[in-house]
Amino acid sequence: MEEKIEIQLSKTKILLLLSGAIAFVVLGTLLAMNPEPFRSPLFRNPETIRIAGIVAVGFFGLCLIFIAKKLFDQKAGLIIDQKGITDNSNSTSVGLIEWDDISDIGTIQVASTKILMLETDKPDKYINRAKNGISKRALKANHKMYGSPLSIVSNSLKIKYDDLEKLIREEFEKRKK
Repeated sequence: MEEKIEIQLSKTKILLLLSGAIAFVVLGTLLAMNPEPFRSPLFRNPETIRIAGIVAVGFFGLCLIFIAKKLFDQKAGLIIDQKGITDNSNSTSVGLIEWDDISDIGTIQVASTKILMLETDKPDKYINRAKNGISKRALKANHKMYGSPLSIVSNSLKIKYDDLEKLIREEFEKRKK
């Protein structure tokens, strides 16, 4: 009998991420439309403030779209089974990551967010699976900065990071033997 572990998406966490993205889109819109009230000793030039607002609207607007899609996604966020790890937790998810393709597991921290890095000697296999151009660029950037395109964050999952890391490391060790 095949053991299958499913970790669902956390609608509460996704709603919080969605709220944050909406707040930054609103703030970016205010900065872009009327930069004068936001002048400060650090940011004196209204055009710089306007550009920052436009960039914020663009970036967080994209985030808003991807997060909203996840809010209505009914699939499990992460499935761990005999084949590997099927990731559906974020916009750069690549589906099934086979155990044989994972050479090691590491952790990085970006600001206060811990990220599980699944190291692989087949990065192109997973980069080429990207669903769209934005995801593909993000996977390439991950590979360049962190040595692997494969990352899992617990931000949208019904599990704490430390529990997720422990679970995946245990399953990885089982499969290596």
